[in-house]
Amino acid sequence: MDIDVFAAVHAPEWKRLEELARRRRSLDGEEIDELVELYQRVSTHLSVVRSSGQDPVLVGRLSALVARARSAVTGAHASAWRDVGGFFTRVFPGVLYRLRWWWIGTTAGMVAIAAVTATWIATSPDVLHALGTPDFVAQYVDYEFANYYMENPRGSFAAQVWTNNAWVSAQAIIYGVALGLPTLAVLLLNAVNVGVGAGIMFAHGRGDVFLGLILPHGMLELTAVFIAGGVGLKIGWTIISPGDRTRMRALGEEARAAIAVALGLVVVLFVSGLIEGLVTGNAAAGVIPIPVALGIGALAEVLFLVYVFTVGRKAYQEGETGDIENAPEAVPVA
Repeated sequence: MDIDVFAAVHAPEWKRLEELARRRRSLDGEEIDELVELYQRVSTHLSVVRSSGQDPVLVGRLSALVARARSAVTGAHASAWRDVGGFFTRVFPGVLYRLRWWWIGTTAGMVAIAAVTATWIATSPDVLHALGTPDFVAQYVDYEFANYYMENPRGSFAAQVWTNNAWVSAQAIIYGVALGLPTLAVLLLNAVNVGVGAGIMFAHGRGDVFLGLILPHGMLELTAVFIAGGVGLKIGWTIISPGDRTRMRALGEEARAAIAVALGLVVVLFVSGLIEGLVTGNAAAGVIPIPVALGIGALAEVLFLVYVFTVGRKAYQEGETGDIENAPEAVPVA
């Protein structure tokens, strides 16, 4: 086969395909059909030229042309980094803002339960005594509470905390499909545990130590857990009361949005894990002053809330729901 003759014969088709690919956003119906037909034809030409092995330059030219035409036919996909940027500037904060009353209400309720538990224990000697022997409680107050943040290397401790909190948050979201009842159990367990620890420490005059070592990481960490709980409760309520949507469609939409929340919380909990491992741990060891640790924790919490209520609000007002485009009307089932 004479490659020069082949190229001369088909050059008008190649030129036309290049023109259509360049104008892909302004093509009418007939031109789109022509673009698809030429793309298929030139793909065949590329195979012929490549198999001949006579002209590498022409192979490279046709390969680039076919690639541009393929993008025009199928639609060029955004880069992975652009997808990640869009997730954290629209999807994740938009869903958090849309569901804000669920997780704000969950936060208020769980904080109240923890406070009531702590007050009950701190002001009731009989209850405090029932939690353990005086020696056991003294060991916890004087040593174990602070040592928890120092007994492991900082990096491995941060990773352990991150993994544990991510699992708790995932449970809170996933259990929403059981009408949210297991989600409530997870939240209550965590709130009561915090309340018990606070009650013991306050009863022995060590409330400043408790707050100084819990709050630096706990503000962001508990916010993330309560967000997961609020989303799980929203899923449960959607099953009970889907509104004007079918139950399966409503569940599908909220479940897909919940997946976005779960993915975003992985990053939030990673940050809180770093704070717990590196900031709280060093504060417990006396390397970082408690006020500095509290300031770092407060800054992280404020930045997160500002992110949700500015970036998230804007995304929500622009119509972001957290659902995917062209989504099915029900959640996938095995």
